[in-house]
Amino acid sequence: MTLARSIHAWLDELATGYDPVAGAASTLPPDSLVSSSSVTSFVIGTGTDIFSLLQPELETAEEEIIFVTCFWAKSSSLRKLCDSLKALSTKALQRGSKKIKVRICFSSLSLLQKLFHTRSPLGRVYPPSTWVKKLGLPKPEDLTGLDITVKSKFLLPFGVMHPKFIIIDKKIVLIPSCNVSWEPWFEGCVKLSGSIVLRFHHFWQSFWEGESQSLNTGDEESPRVVFDIRDQTPPSIGSVTSSFRIVSIDSYEPIPTILLPSGHHINPHFRPWPWQSVPPPPHTPLNTFLLHMFSKARKEIYIQTPNITSPSVLNALLDCLKGGVNVKILTNDRLMVLEQLVTAGTTTSRCIKRLIRHYEKETQSMDEETGLPGQLGVFYWQPERSPHITNDELCTAQRSHLKITIVDMEVTILGSGNMDRASWFTSQELGVALFSADFARNIWVEGILPSMIKNCRYRYTSNGFVMDPLGNNQEN
Repeated sequence: MTLARSIHAWLDELATGYDPVAGAASTLPPDSLVSSSSVTSFVIGTGTDIFSLLQPELETAEEEIIFVTCFWAKSSSLRKLCDSLKALSTKALQRGSKKIKVRICFSSLSLLQKLFHTRSPLGRVYPPSTWVKKLGLPKPEDLTGLDITVKSKFLLPFGVMHPKFIIIDKKIVLIPSCNVSWEPWFEGCVKLSGSIVLRFHHFWQSFWEGESQSLNTGDEESPRVVFDIRDQTPPSIGSVTSSFRIVSIDSYEPIPTILLPSGHHINPHFRPWPWQSVPPPPHTPLNTFLLHMFSKARKEIYIQTPNITSPSVLNALLDCLKGGVNVKILTNDRLMVLEQLVTAGTTTSRCIKRLIRHYEKETQSMDEETGLPGQLGVFYWQPERSPHITNDELCTAQRSHLKITIVDMEVTILGSGNMDRASWFTSQELGVALFSADFARNIWVEGILPSMIKNCRYRYTSNGFVMDPLGNNQEN
């Protein structure tokens, strides 16, 4: 199937039953989600590493920064953000022109904050008097060069706003997988320019500002800016971890790109009894696109996700394996277990065991006439143990928090969405699909594969073989 036919087939699926429910991620009609972008960089490392690279990007802002994240905590990442805000304020004051507009949006600060959060769709705005003590931001008098607003949104019981992105001057958008937090986890960040930036800005404006302005989806592009992270001075060696890596990008040519929002939903549609059928996930652009790409995969699927508990994903992957498609999954064995039990009633470990059990049952019943099944490789992130280090800037990545799916080494999906039930049923998410074989190959060869070889200490064995991260079979 050609690229154009594949996109149109998905749009047809999405249009059937598409309902931009109240609180949905975007007011964009389905066909307006398709645009283009130029990929200008991709980096991996811990959250602190990512923020070390974000600092010089933030400080280039001349007019506006939109900073959206999910979890907010006092950390080295927050300190770096504060330094950049103070630098921007100083720059604005020195040039004597209008203030730089800064909008900070987040969802989760603490358990109490979520329990007592306003139910208003407008969210909660934090006055300057609360910035220092509650949020860890600089004093208001240190930010007089900024027109700054800080807002949070959360809807009980599970309505967390999970997207993470930064828009600078409506020219570039940075999409990190990390929050503003202290966790020493493996993360990634992609930087895009082009018309996709306006889609991200419209997403923010319609949900966080409550403004439903029309979007020109014609041939107008946001200002094209060419960046090369290799031209930047990287942070000093002492400020990055062994997980840090810059992936070189071969081309800045625009590539087909799709914005993939997914609105939050109050009803989790739990069906706890074994005789109840699995409910279909909400009909959102992100959910439908992933299922569409799984169904159209011809050769291989790679998924890296913090957790995987969504029945829709597991069933779709089993169908892929039965159809001869190879599947690699990199996840964590024990990460946020309590959260998994509350939102999914199960854990990643249980779901992986179930997937393996069904896979082995299917392979035993298949013969050469029905076709050979795809190979299943499951990898758990288990880095080498190192002496305890209290400085969070020096910790190695202890867990994998990167969210990425690569289909047939042609389509890459990045963003905030996990493959767990919460992301598929209740949380607001935002992803982006990039149609470029060159980009998929570059981040696989230069970024993901080296990290797998170094940090994946557990490998799933099946049918007498061990699949290594390179995809080679070794006798068990």
